[in-house]
Amino acid sequence: MRISDTMLPEVQQEMAQTRKTLARVPDDKFDFKPHEKSMAMGALALHIAMMADWGADTLVNDNFDVAPVGGPAYEMPKAENTAAVLALFDKAVVRLKENLAKTENDAMMKSWSLLQGGTPLFTMPRAAVIRGMILNHLVHHRGQLTVYLRMCNVPVPALYGPSADEQN
Repeated sequence: MRISDTMLPEVQQEMAQTRKTLARVPDDKFDFKPHEKSMAMGALALHIAMMADWGADTLVNDNFDVAPVGGPAYEMPKAENTAAVLALFDKAVVRLKENLAKTENDAMMKSWSLLQGGTPLFTMPRAAVIRGMILNHLVHHRGQLTVYLRMCNVPVPALYGPSADEQN
């Protein structure tokens, strides 16, 4: 069995749960921050939405440089409302699933690096990047987003079981 085949069901589940959570973000709360050091809710939602895109890129490129020497630094796309965030997310999820479905074991075990100015910040096998830096990272920030939702009195979706707002 291919490594990617073992990851696809997890990706399916986490992306469905993530979409359900992102869809709850109220457009009028995009600027909400629970603390001055926190990201705004809209920025957090966009960050979460982009992780699937980063995962898709990880599967076809050997590295990503957030600030390449002599080139422009990475810039997040803009999303002014939840519909725009969901559109970016949905497109990225399709790419991630397609790329994952066609990635063979040797490619999953090939090293991938996150670079800044040409200097590696970390290097690990693609499979570890998808699991740790994409899926686990996404779940971490999705958890943060559920706290933001709760603080704004927005019903929190049931994710791994019932929530206080959804019992099924």
